[in-house]
Amino acid sequence: MTATWRATQKANRRAALMESAARLFAERGFAAVSTAELGEAVGMSGPALYKHFPSKDALLAEILVDASERLLDGCRTILAEDSPEDSPEEARGGAADTLRRLIRFHLEFATTDPDVIRIQDRELPALAPADNQEVRRLQREYVQLWDGVLARLDPAMRDGERQVRLLGTFGLLNSTPHSAPVSTGDPAGVILAGMAYRSLTGGTSPAVAAAAGSAA
Repeated sequence: MTATWRATQKANRRAALMESAARLFAERGFAAVSTAELGEAVGMSGPALYKHFPSKDALLAEILVDASERLLDGCRTILAEDSPEDSPEEARGGAADTLRRLIRFHLEFATTDPDVIRIQDRELPALAPADNQEVRRLQREYVQLWDGVLARLDPAMRDGERQVRLLGTFGLLNSTPHSAPVSTGDPAGVILAGMAYRSLTGGTSPAVAAAAGSAA
């Protein structure tokens, strides 16, 4: 029991440290935040930080890798709930529904963890090469899964166009919640989700628009 309690306390302190570090890195930049300030944010001394992370760099890496893993896991969960379709029309309709769910999921992540989203690209160059590569690998896989859904929704859309639409949509979802906070259920969140859907599907064929129904 004691060992379990200690493990839980350590995990909670580690999570609190990651959350506080993300806030400080987002506000002031990774290089401007000292180890002592990171410790003070969660009520510990600077050197105590090393009980949880070997370095400040390792802390940043953990924050960014963890964020990319959570996004990828959430995306996989949504895709795993897809049901098989028997016709092209059903396939497009299913893809439209999945795309809407992915947008809501990403928007919820961005509004829940705006600090992590903010430092995700800005501080990526500060990571060690191996950590940088791991984050980029996870991000590529995340984009590829979205790309597969968009390709099902509109098979005629070219690969390059899908990539442009996807990257533009991620930029929209990632930046707006920080500059104008929203939640997925309020009017602003609904508007933002609709904008994201239209940025991915606007200009598609009439058949795709019909399958999407009231998605936008």
